[in-house]
Amino acid sequence: MTDEGRRPGGRRSARGIARHGKLRRRRPLATLAGLIGTSAVVAVVSVGSVGAIAARDVKDDITTISLSPSDEGQARSQDINAIKGGANILLIGSDTRVGQRAEEQDADGARNDVTMLVHLSEDHSQVTVVSFPRDAMVPIPSCADPDAGTSSPAESKAMFNSALLRGGPNGGVACVVQTVENLTGLSIPYAGLITFDGVTAMSNALGGVTVCIAKPIHDGSFLNLPAGEVPLQGKEALGFLRTRHGVDDGSDIARISNQQVFLSAMLRKLTSDGALRNPITLYRFAKAATSNMALSEGLNDTRTLVALAAAVRNTDTAHMLLVQYPTDADPEDSNRVVVDQAAAHSLNVALQQDQRTRVASGAIGRGAVQAPSASRAPAAERSADAPSPSSSRAAGQASRSPGTAATPKPTALPSTITGQSAAEQTCSKGTD
Repeated sequence: MTDEGRRPGGRRSARGIARHGKLRRRRPLATLAGLIGTSAVVAVVSVGSVGAIAARDVKDDITTISLSPSDEGQARSQDINAIKGGANILLIGSDTRVGQRAEEQDADGARNDVTMLVHLSEDHSQVTVVSFPRDAMVPIPSCADPDAGTSSPAESKAMFNSALLRGGPNGGVACVVQTVENLTGLSIPYAGLITFDGVTAMSNALGGVTVCIAKPIHDGSFLNLPAGEVPLQGKEALGFLRTRHGVDDGSDIARISNQQVFLSAMLRKLTSDGALRNPITLYRFAKAATSNMALSEGLNDTRTLVALAAAVRNTDTAHMLLVQYPTDADPEDSNRVVVDQAAAHSLNVALQQDQRTRVASGAIGRGAVQAPSASRAPAAERSADAPSPSSSRAAGQASRSPGTAATPKPTALPSTITGQSAAEQTCSKGTD
């Protein structure tokens, strides 16, 4: 895999392979690093519309991992649709080989190269997906290693993607969850660990995903794509999600927004083609994803998957928000980034208070540009004010709770928080 960027967020990092979580089912999986987490968001929330029987069959493919006792306790004691302030799910994309023999694993261990927090609002009117830059320098708490009976030391400033290494093979996921909980002030009772083979299977299950590319993407022999509307599936889809040098300045920050271009296109295809209501397509898509993931005990539950899918199915793509956790250049290391505390505080409060939000006008990430056909008002703002006829009924149902008034219009996040809605058509910037 190409992962060599040397600008902020772009230094090559040590890689390895490890087992993470309590593995109830051994399944050898290929090791790939990149951003399958984006696609898995859709897979996790889509299982329910297949029906309980199909959901149980899909669930059989999923390995189970454990979180902290407090997080697992919350997941067991509450319905995911009844959590006050909304539900939080952490998705981790890693270069792990879950279930591999010890001699096939690298001693350096696997890292959380992609980490995405999914927040489902309590009234189901909005889904917010927050991507955390892997090269951000953040505080990491002391994490328990359940196998060794020891704990890793807390660090006030460490590389974010090292969190999965801490806590031993069966405590790494819980450590990433605790790190994000400390950063955001949120409780996260659900988590998933995802490998990257699934992106090939998922894109194939959908018949490909068409993305807009503003300028050609050239990343050596790894990936070469022309400008224009380009259908991607299989290895090309995976390559698009993995590329760094093919987009803007080659940094991980640029790659995050490039991945948001793909995810928004996938979400639009799923909803416009009716895949979320097509049992056959959805079943194939869900099977492709779940064969390459491990879920926490609370999330790996048929009732939870069905309830989560039902909640998201009627959410308009204009109210699916994809943002990057805000960062600045690290003054102590030009190859790293640090948290933009002011902007992060605004985002954290919005999530904690379950506020409806939108990205400020023009605040697209550095790896993306507005699509030429989207010269009118940004879709996120236009749809929030006046839903289209085809989606107004579903959006209206999702935005109201019994006996309450309509959900207020979303508030713009600080302009330093970049991203887009899934309805907003953007293009990969490519390279000059």
